[in-house]
Amino acid sequence: MKSVCVFCGSNFGAKPVYRDAAVRMGRAAAERGLTLVYGGGSVGLMGSVADAALQAGGRVVGVITRVLWDREVGHRGLSDLRIVETMHERKAIMSELADAFVIMPGGIGTMEEFFEVWTWGMLGIHRKPYGLLDIEDYYTPLKGFMDHMVTEGFLRAEVRTAVSVASDPAILLDTLARAVVPPTEKVLDADKV
Repeated sequence: MKSVCVFCGSNFGAKPVYRDAAVRMGRAAAERGLTLVYGGGSVGLMGSVADAALQAGGRVVGVITRVLWDREVGHRGLSDLRIVETMHERKAIMSELADAFVIMPGGIGTMEEFFEVWTWGMLGIHRKPYGLLDIEDYYTPLKGFMDHMVTEGFLRAEVRTAVSVASDPAILLDTLARAVVPPTEKVLDADKV
């Protein structure tokens, strides 16, 4: 694993612990020699994770849309900044550049990014590990719902367990670095369709 894409909020959230986790994630990525790929913002957790990685001597690649750049939320001190036209293009480039994905606390955009990465993994579009950084039980309700999807027959157990979860950035990065993503053999059970 040479790079990690971090999806996270463009806000700081209600608790200082979220910002602290972003700083620890940026440092942990840099200490492992990982290129940090992220959404290119200078605000919220996005800015904190990038700044921490840069301060620790890491390489940081930001991918941001022109609309967001024009609103002056783009980070101007990155190792590499790519300005694109659409959110679809943004996510595709981030996915291409990343060897793994970390989903930190965030809002609806972060959730959309997580579900896309998770879906792409399930469909075999990529074979890259991904995980939730569960700070202060932020993702406990989501984990419960994921388990509910399995119980109700809408999600296979192996797809659920493909999502790594940790509350410490270093542990999550180490888990993702060791992860072996099995090939996707089938998406649907034909006898259940």
